[in-house]
Amino acid sequence: MNVHSALDWLPPHHRTEVVLLADQYGVPHHRHVILTDGEFDPLIKTDRLGEVGMVVRRRDGGILVARKTYYPPEIFRLLTGGIAPNEPIAVALEREIAEETSLTVRIERFLGIITYEARQPILRRFVSYVFWLTELGGTLHVADPTEQVAEMRTVAPPMLPALAATLRQLPSTTDPAINGRWASWGQFRAVMHEEVAGWLPA
Repeated sequence: MNVHSALDWLPPHHRTEVVLLADQYGVPHHRHVILTDGEFDPLIKTDRLGEVGMVVRRRDGGILVARKTYYPPEIFRLLTGGIAPNEPIAVALEREIAEETSLTVRIERFLGIITYEARQPILRRFVSYVFWLTELGGTLHVADPTEQVAEMRTVAPPMLPALAATLRQLPSTTDPAINGRWASWGQFRAVMHEEVAGWLPA
């Protein structure tokens, strides 16, 4: 699937921008996912239409992952940041990189678009725009304390499927920190890691 297969699933004001980004940074892959449960953050948040996924390659070749203060122990994942209503994708990407990493980066490729559809308990849609980024400079630091980042580390790209497997094994515990069940959140978050593992250049 490619960018054209994704367009019908995207917010209308993002469709033209996605075509422009594809021209500049490469045609993204597309994966559509049907979730069995859509009652958790960020799907139920009203302050965003989707998110940017930030696959940041550090100078040592590792990929940046993070865990937040309220995550279950040893749960790390790729960086993501919400796109506010009416906010351009590129603006959200620049803002989130600054807030979450304080690094200067170069966009290497528009890796992919992941569209999600959940039909329980009500119909919800969400989208992740995933970018492959290379660190150019700066000092890694979370500039926005509201992000609640507890720790960051780097992992080798071949470790991404293992991170996904861990996310898929989270318990069905309900937690007000995500306004839903960890198992449902983990199924949702695992997808990006699985897809990125196949999308990254060899």
